[in-house]
Amino acid sequence: MATGKAAVGYKVRERRKQLGLTQSALARQLGVSASYLNLIEANKRTASGRLASELARALGLDVSALTGEAEQRLRDDLRELPGDPLLQHIDLEPSYADEIVARNPNWARMILALYRAYLDGNQALALLNDRLNRDPWLQEAVHRMLTRITSIRSTAEILADGSELQSGQRSRFENVLHGESTRLAETAQELVSYFELQNTLNPSVAAAEQVDEFIIGERNYFPGLEEAGARLRRELDGLDRGSIDGALVKYLEGRFGIGIETAAYHGVQSEPWRNQARFDDGGRVLRFLANAPPATRRFQMARKAAELTFADTLAEFVADPRLSTDAARARARSALASYVAGAVLFPYAPFLDDAEHHRYDIEILRQKYDATYEQVCHRLVTLHAPDAEGIPFAFLRVDPSGYISKRFPLFGLSLPRFGHACPLWPVFGAFQTPGRVIRELGEFSQGNRFLMIARTLTKRTATFRAQPVMFSVMLACDVLHADRTVYAEGIDLRSEGAARPVGSTCRQCDRLACQHRQEPPAASRV
Repeated sequence: MATGKAAVGYKVRERRKQLGLTQSALARQLGVSASYLNLIEANKRTASGRLASELARALGLDVSALTGEAEQRLRDDLRELPGDPLLQHIDLEPSYADEIVARNPNWARMILALYRAYLDGNQALALLNDRLNRDPWLQEAVHRMLTRITSIRSTAEILADGSELQSGQRSRFENVLHGESTRLAETAQELVSYFELQNTLNPSVAAAEQVDEFIIGERNYFPGLEEAGARLRRELDGLDRGSIDGALVKYLEGRFGIGIETAAYHGVQSEPWRNQARFDDGGRVLRFLANAPPATRRFQMARKAAELTFADTLAEFVADPRLSTDAARARARSALASYVAGAVLFPYAPFLDDAEHHRYDIEILRQKYDATYEQVCHRLVTLHAPDAEGIPFAFLRVDPSGYISKRFPLFGLSLPRFGHACPLWPVFGAFQTPGRVIRELGEFSQGNRFLMIARTLTKRTATFRAQPVMFSVMLACDVLHADRTVYAEGIDLRSEGAARPVGSTCRQCDRLACQHRQEPPAASRV
């Protein structure tokens, strides 16, 4: 059975032979030993980062053909499907996903597209059912509609049988009929508007999946947006080199006529806010909640500046065929505007140098750049320039219920799309010690080891009665890179006893004796 690694090793070996190169000759070009190249061709080592780029250049191949990342994502996504209750009665062996992807990846993509469409429809049906049964406004509106219909029917019957009605009486009943009909139409229009609004408030699962696939497919690195961010940063430094906040305020006001205001909490409870900010397009004002911290204000100002300055550039990016709906394109546009904001506030080369110098200590980087912990994590996940790459990190964000709100997987580390992750991951354990960094060396049943770093974050509350918003974020890197981080200090990375046995999800994990298991493996008949 062909796997992604096997396909990569096979491609390297076959292409080298086609070019008439010996292992020794190709190894010299790459600056590695012939024995290491032999391990790559034997699928015992992977080529990533700069080595993958140089290998692709030497063989005349696209770098994506050598990493196997696209195929690995397809396999990981397919392996999740047997965990759906809809499919649990079917005997599906997860390893067959490897064969499907190896033989015809387009069939694998089609299966995933159909499954996402099913999730969309299922979610819409569940939401509609919930509204019909529990929404008091909807119940009252339906009651009003039924009352109007009953009144219209009764009035119409009187008019139909009212041969003895006097002219004044008939006129009065006709007026009643007209009034009730008008009110019925108004109620119907209210219902239509209500469902249109609810539809916009509940974005498509498929749209979110398309955006994830788009960003992951680019390894969360966009050279064009890095250049855009660098240009904007130079312009901002020209306005006020001493204060990026002051420069952003001047830039938004001077170029776009946008003012910055702070809104008191007591007057905004019913208004929609995104990350404690709200843009009033009509009034040309960017408002922040009073409890929004400086780092959040700074990032949202940079994001709005990027969104307006590079509107055409963002439009070109979201025209990608992988984004097939308006909802997906709108979501991608928002994500890419945030990407540019990160490039503005954390310039690539200086930030990478600082990360390497401080051994990826997130707290030091947070203080140096006056940023939030999560903002630093996001930027670390984007450091994938071929000639200047940082440590490849996976990223995950969850709330206390286990809901996954953000994810960026790594080659070899599958992050679930459609269910809950392994409860032994430190991203969940962090909720037991809020505010503290939890580190864990996790070992999967296939032998892959990853250093996982997690901590909880809490958004500022606006009032005494407000419930704090808490979530947990996690970075993870392959154990091969772990010693480059401060978080590996004191851990014997080679010791068998240093790693905790973990899985991806219960349905994909074959550790049958695990005391934390909630479901049997997908291939099990138990």
